[in-house]
Amino acid sequence: MLGAQLAVIGLCSILPLVVSPLSISAAPPGPKGLVGTKANPKRVQRLLISKPGVYENYVVDSAWQGGNRVKVSADNVTIRNCEIRNASGNGIGVFGTNVVIENCRIHHLLAGSFQGQRDAHGITGRWGNVTIRNCDIGLISGDCIQFDPDRRSTGRVLIEGCRLWTGTLPADAAQFKKGQRPGENAVDTKTPPGGPRAELVIRDCILHGWKQPGQIGLMAALNLKENVTASVDNCLFYDNQVAFRLRGPTRRGGAWVRVSNCAVYRTQVGVRAEDTIANLKIRRLGFAATVNRQYHTPGCDFGPGYENSGPFVPPPIEDVLRKGLK
Repeated sequence: MLGAQLAVIGLCSILPLVVSPLSISAAPPGPKGLVGTKANPKRVQRLLISKPGVYENYVVDSAWQGGNRVKVSADNVTIRNCEIRNASGNGIGVFGTNVVIENCRIHHLLAGSFQGQRDAHGITGRWGNVTIRNCDIGLISGDCIQFDPDRRSTGRVLIEGCRLWTGTLPADAAQFKKGQRPGENAVDTKTPPGGPRAELVIRDCILHGWKQPGQIGLMAALNLKENVTASVDNCLFYDNQVAFRLRGPTRRGGAWVRVSNCAVYRTQVGVRAEDTIANLKIRRLGFAATVNRQYHTPGCDFGPGYENSGPFVPPPIEDVLRKGLK
């Protein structure tokens, strides 16, 4: 049974996997405590932040207007315990450095229609020293988090303790109908093609719902590409078409990715490695029996620097949600 679970399906040549007895204790992934507003929040349709400081306990209900509904043009800003909803534009656009977004709920950002897909992202903007912590982001027509759509910046983004998701809409909203599934990816990376690599760290997160029928033909929880170094640690993936879409060198560069101590459930493809991706390091990645295909390499090879060790059969998903991966 263990051998069947660890089998790599496909015609491409893949380096051998080594089963390791390693056990790592980890906290449960996902948000904890209060996410969203506290009592008596301030209600606005848009929040423009041009000065440093803490911006806390806002409901930004946008009446389906576009643009960046919270626009951060200052450095040294914290956005805390806010809810951003009902827009045809982005939830938060970050154009400053040293920005922290924590305990926020962002949802129902819907541009275009299900048939005429247009991007509305949960959090987007320029790479910088950005931390996104303990947030719940879902039901958006673009990506929950995308840096940098303009490909003009580099820097660091940390995403920790978040739930990044989509699903079928419970009711009609904007030009979308009940039962339609909006969105592209939980996280998407875009960078300038050269210069210093952007750095992305994703840890202790839950990513789910990125599957068909959806707005685009290939939905993935993580779409990691271009000139970025990314690490993904202690994350839970379920109900996705693709959990990890990892893309190697093109004219815009290729991602370098490290995955450790993650688990995948109820998914069509666990790891889709494209463009002969280089420097892919995988350590302790668990696939449940409900993963149809663990690895898929459309280019029929991994690039130089590929390592894969310590695969395991993960415990029931309910146990991971309560106790974390062990």
